[in-house]
Amino acid sequence: MFEPDSRYYELETKKMKKGDREITYKARRFLPRGEKKQIITEVSVGQGDRLDQITSRSLGLPTLFWRICDANNAMNPAELTDKPGETLKIPIPEK
Repeated sequence: MFEPDSRYYELETKKMKKGDREITYKARRFLPRGEKKQIITEVSVGQGDRLDQITSRSLGLPTLFWRICDANNAMNPAELTDKPGETLKIPIPEK
C-alpha cells in the first residue's frame, strides 16, 4: 500500500465492516516527540529553500522530508522553510 520510505509504511493495516463492505485502512499515526530523535546535524534555511531540497541534500531522498518534520515537531512542513535563517534539526536516518 505504501513505499518503504513512507511515514505510513510501518503502521498497522486495519479492517472494518460497513454494511456488506469491508474497508481497509492504516492506523492513525501520532507525531513522535522530536526531542527523542537523534540529531546528526543542523542546517540553516536559506532564502528560497524548499524542504524537499534540504531533505535531498541532507538525507539523500526528498521524500524523507517527514523525518525532518518529526525531528522539528512540525505538523505543517511549509512552516519549516518560512523564515530564512531558521535552523532545522536533521535526524539520523532510520532503517
